Amino acid sequence: MEKVVVIGGAGFLGSHIADELSDQGYDVVIFDTSQSRWIRSDQKMVVGDIFDTEKLEDILEDAQYCYHFAGIADIAESRRAPLETLRINVMGASAVLEVARKKRVKRFVYASTMYVYSPFGSFYRASKQASEIIVESYQQEFGLDYTLLRYGSLYGPRSQKWNGLRKYVEEVVKVGRIEYPGTGAEKREYIHAKDAARLSVEILSEQFKNKAITVTGTQLLSSEEMLNLIFEIAGEEKDVVFADSKTENYHYKMTPYRYTPKYAYKLVPKEFIDLGQGILELVEEVAEDQNENNDIIR
Repeated sequence: MEKVVVIGGAGFLGSHIADELSDQGYDVVIFDTSQSRWIRSDQKMVVGDIFDTEKLEDILEDAQYCYHFAGIADIAESRRAPLETLRINVMGASAVLEVARKKRVKRFVYASTMYVYSPFGSFYRASKQASEIIVESYQQEFGLDYTLLRYGSLYGPRSQKWNGLRKYVEEVVKVGRIEYPGTGAEKREYIHAKDAARLSVEILSEQFKNKAITVTGTQLLSSEEMLNLIFEIAGEEKDVVFADSKTENYHYKMTPYRYTPKYAYKLVPKEFIDLGQGILELVEEVAEDQNENNDIIR
């Protein structure tokens, strides 16, 4: 059984990938700063810091693959704390790469973003661009093979509160109104985290070695169409305020392709979770969380 270490495996996408790896028969070790809420009996959990070289050396011993998902992924947070973003996202990735090199890991899988194509995304985007170059350099200098995964618009259960779709679902369920930072004409290809996880394991095959892969969905929707879907599924009357002027420099409107990093292949799921079904899943999760919080208050 091949050993796989998932750095940041207690988080949103990392936990789904850890589950998919376990389902496919890999020996999974999750490494994160806190205990995973979703740890399974067939997985091992190690709590630690990515700058703890001794712990990294211990967990990466005899590992064939290392997934790196740790870091600051919230664009707003990266604006508030640029130095911390660069320290964790760039230096943190470098620290893991160095140990992976020493332990002769077979493949380093790095979680990047479609924002690497864009002039937007603030220090989050900059940190991912820099880290991609460092990952490629480790292969050129030391022969550490890699796969870069540039994720598009992810959504699904376990997502953070700042995740786009989850945030709007919460606003509809809790307030019945959305303030959207855009015109509504923006286009996105949403992909469910479970679909993204399946693709993120599929790339361990030889054909994806030392390549950059764009991981997106197949359901292209405008933001307004997506918001309409949320209101309909939640059973609420549509109430949206579009505030385009506030954030027009922060996000791409039609396509992120304005910056040209290394050429990437696009990988999409052949079978996928329908966006409507995925939003319903989120509505139910948010409603359940709200009910639990109300019970605590009582």
